[in-house]
Amino acid sequence: MAMSPAKITSEQEDQMFRLLRQLDIAPDASQRALAQAIGVSLGRLNALLKQATDAGLVNIEDRNGPDKRARHTYAITARGAGEKNRLTTQFLNRKLAEYNALHAELTGSASSLTPISNRNTLMENNLAPIPELFVSYESAQKLKVEAADLVSHDLTPRQICDLELLMNGGFNPLKGFLTEADYDGVVDNMRLTTGELWPMPITLDVSEDFAASLEAGQDIALRDQEGVILATMTVTDNWVPNKAKEAEKVFGADDDAHPAVNYLHNQAGKVYLGGPVTGIQQPVHYDFRARRDTPNELRAYFRKMGWRKVVAFQTRNPLHRAHQELTFRAAREAQANLLIHPVVGLTKPGDVDHFTRVRCYEAVLDKYPQSTTAMSLLNLAMRMAGPREAVWHGLIRKNHGCTHFIVGRDHAGPGSNSAGEDFYGPYDAQDLFRAHQEEMGIEMVDFKHMVWVDERAQYEAIDEIEDKDKVTILNISGTELRRRLAEGLEIPEWFSFPEVVKELRKTKPPRSKQGFTVFFTGFSGSGKSTIANALMVKLMEMGGRPVTLLDGDIVRKNLSSELGFSKEHRDLNIRRIGYVASEITKNGGIAICAPIAPYATTRRAVREDVEAFGAFVEVHVATSIEECERRDRKGLYKLAREGKIKEFTGISDPYDVPANPELSVETENVEVDNCAHQVILKLESMGLIAAE
Repeated sequence: MAMSPAKITSEQEDQMFRLLRQLDIAPDASQRALAQAIGVSLGRLNALLKQATDAGLVNIEDRNGPDKRARHTYAITARGAGEKNRLTTQFLNRKLAEYNALHAELTGSASSLTPISNRNTLMENNLAPIPELFVSYESAQKLKVEAADLVSHDLTPRQICDLELLMNGGFNPLKGFLTEADYDGVVDNMRLTTGELWPMPITLDVSEDFAASLEAGQDIALRDQEGVILATMTVTDNWVPNKAKEAEKVFGADDDAHPAVNYLHNQAGKVYLGGPVTGIQQPVHYDFRARRDTPNELRAYFRKMGWRKVVAFQTRNPLHRAHQELTFRAAREAQANLLIHPVVGLTKPGDVDHFTRVRCYEAVLDKYPQSTTAMSLLNLAMRMAGPREAVWHGLIRKNHGCTHFIVGRDHAGPGSNSAGEDFYGPYDAQDLFRAHQEEMGIEMVDFKHMVWVDERAQYEAIDEIEDKDKVTILNISGTELRRRLAEGLEIPEWFSFPEVVKELRKTKPPRSKQGFTVFFTGFSGSGKSTIANALMVKLMEMGGRPVTLLDGDIVRKNLSSELGFSKEHRDLNIRRIGYVASEITKNGGIAICAPIAPYATTRRAVREDVEAFGAFVEVHVATSIEECERRDRKGLYKLAREGKIKEFTGISDPYDVPANPELSVETENVEVDNCAHQVILKLESMGLIAAE
């Protein structure tokens, strides 16, 4: 809880700042040494310590040691660490204002240092260190012990990405998850309450039950998915956001076809928490550790190398020859060194996994001049927000010490909306970035669309080719590349490096050798299980890959026996099926799923889980409710009509008919063998099984 400025003077605030800073540096010092270090009398020190303990900023404990003068040990609390950060900012700004006034008096001109409210004062130089939210190592060890007794929140993968960049300064000037006032300003006009530019809501979404258990000003521990405490947070704000408005303002449309909007409505918690964060330790990454740099580590590297200008290249895809030519041109245009800065956090569902991508980057890094190029990985959870995302990416790269940033055509675009049109215009991102680049302090380098000119055997920017009608222009789209990989077709060397293709083929073998999932959905009694069994036998007869059947009733018995039939429990049951299917698919097997799966949003979530590793084939068993009721061998429909079974799909609970299934089969007056054969033919047409 911040100290009230109405009750204390600036001199007293400076003394409190010096006290907290000194306790962070030397928590076991004697009172006499502590008083000397901060320049106050012992009496004033005791008054400051009482004030700090009353405000919950410091804990004091008795200690028994050889030095009788050091009778106490002091530990800054999570709240105290946050207050130290606030007072540090205030102290720096005040001292810089005093310096500027003196500079003007002596020289008659203003200095180049302008204090601002976001602890960003020294960032005029892109190589100077920037503020982090971490406490010292000694304080972190004590905070871990203290935080063990706090209410805990287990972070989602997206929240872990956000917290890491909050703590290491990547999201500077943010000091924590947005308060409600800051959130409103960011959503409405991309501004914090201080007036600073910030385009993306960084919020801690939680469940209603968890939010209701908290009080204003309460400290909570933020843990990773293994239970490790990464930070503490003082909850200052607790509110239910207008998510439809957030979707419209931030992503341009309240359309679930946008992956971030789908996350917003169907996965994120209903309540947002805001408040300052105190960093205890970085999230642990076991992969590519030497490639993961904090903003200050990159700034130190640039400082060591003498790089004054650095152009950052953002990518979430493997690097091909056109990207290499693009980055070379961007560096030449900006007369800057090059930072290849790929995102390895959460990207668009269906993207190549980051393990494969980083191996591809490393395979071609020697194609770049080592003295002018560096590569570092950014653990960012992308939102695919187009124009706003471009500005956000620019601010993040500015925090990492970059002076220039490449913005591409349809930068961070998610693809098509529900009407089949692009969410954003091709140059909307460049236009918004250009409008704010002076304020941001980082310059945009336009992405050039590079194509191969066969006669000249080189890549050229398409808008710079004056003899287009006289030369052969070649290009391979992302869709065409995926098709060639899936079908095992040749990928020409003019398009990509052999080393990259080799890595991609390891992860993406031809579809006939990949694992996949067939997901049947339909009413109870529609024939899903019967067709699924027939399909399983046919696939096992073909051989080549293990086949697993995840029938709805079997899963209920063996995997979800404790679940009921509420919407929440039905969703959880389907997500469990999806998880098992994704693991089977990842390991090269065939998963056949046959639940009712009535809700479209849950089926979509399962599709995204599976498509991270292989194909997802949705089969709608389109038997009418009347025919299902006529069959009703278990008597379930009769009981549902009598009200003895609640929330029964098709009777008292809705069924979302699949809008675009890979296949729809009719079972009325059609043999089961014929229905299963239709699925086989579909799998053959998709290249998932080899045609006999």
